[in-house]
Amino acid sequence: MQSVDFDLIICGGGPVGQSIAILLAQRGLDAARIALVDMKTPEDAAADPRTLALSYGSRQILDELGAWSAIGPTATAIEQIHVSRRGHFGRTLLDRQDYELPALGYVVRYGEVNRALSARLSPLGLHLLQPAQALAIEENDTGVTVTLKDGRELHAPLVIQAEGGVFGEQQQKTLQRDYQQLGVIAHVHADQAIAHRAFERFTDEGPLALLPQDDGYALVWCVRPATGERLLALDDTAFLAALQTTFGQRVGRFTRISQRHAFPLGLNARPGQTQRVVAIGNAAQTLHPVAGQGLNLGLRDARVLADVLARERSPQALQAFERQRGQDRSLTIRLTDTMARIFAGSPQGSPLQAALGLSLGAIDLIPGARDLLAEHMLFGRR
Repeated sequence: MQSVDFDLIICGGGPVGQSIAILLAQRGLDAARIALVDMKTPEDAAADPRTLALSYGSRQILDELGAWSAIGPTATAIEQIHVSRRGHFGRTLLDRQDYELPALGYVVRYGEVNRALSARLSPLGLHLLQPAQALAIEENDTGVTVTLKDGRELHAPLVIQAEGGVFGEQQQKTLQRDYQQLGVIAHVHADQAIAHRAFERFTDEGPLALLPQDDGYALVWCVRPATGERLLALDDTAFLAALQTTFGQRVGRFTRISQRHAFPLGLNARPGQTQRVVAIGNAAQTLHPVAGQGLNLGLRDARVLADVLARERSPQALQAFERQRGQDRSLTIRLTDTMARIFAGSPQGSPLQAALGLSLGAIDLIPGARDLLAEHMLFGRR
């Protein structure tokens, strides 16, 4: 059985895992002494068609990584975000001009982000194990052993767990909640699309997001499981009619739709604290997609952890990281969890759901409320 020693092991080679590796190398760590273990081949990761919503703050991190120059030409800028409640008074509009930014965020494909990060990572000399699966992570007083599926053992003083996976297939963490919702995703076209404007529309069953992408929109429609199964069974014409009824006429008539997919939605956060293993990104907190904060939160994790480990690589450093990230993580979890639970756990048309519509109207009326919301969505709690 082959056994290899490293200074640091990263499990998970998605955008968050690759980002922390690049950041550590930029801060002076010997890349050859860092192992990155990932189940996917680079080709499979680059071909992933999923859509991601990046905040402007995440663009700054990717710029620091040297990856944005490759991602930017394929991205669609979000200059406005329109938030509303179906059938109720209350809406707010966030505009990039109010914050003197070129964009509030960007819509990108997972594969493009992964490809750009891989290109930055390749020349650094990191020890890449792809495809490889970590079957077990065992910790003792002096270090951590990662056992791979092929029998190899890797040893290091510290391990970063960045292999998130999807809700329902993860090991249960301290805070877990099944929202009993499905996220239905597709790409749609409309005949009066508003360039660079994203929509977050709250319905009786959950949020419906339209994110500008290319010449159409990336759709994320959160509904109860029975509704989701019914929507998936509809033909394209019937599905577009249902979408039209729910969303309304703000972008005119929906005309085309791609193949549809669905995935279960839940919260799985706060892994048990250990001395030598730290979780970041989806490995630390898998969130409801409302407000699109998952990857953005993970990139903020990576940046702070890189700064901490550049100063000291010890269990005390991991404790310092957890303290520094606590407020941003907790606030983002509470924000997304509260909005998801209002629809997942409240009867349709309940006073609690109506209150959300009123609060959307209040955001524009209360001085500073809209700016606080925008600040958190753009940069997180700082």
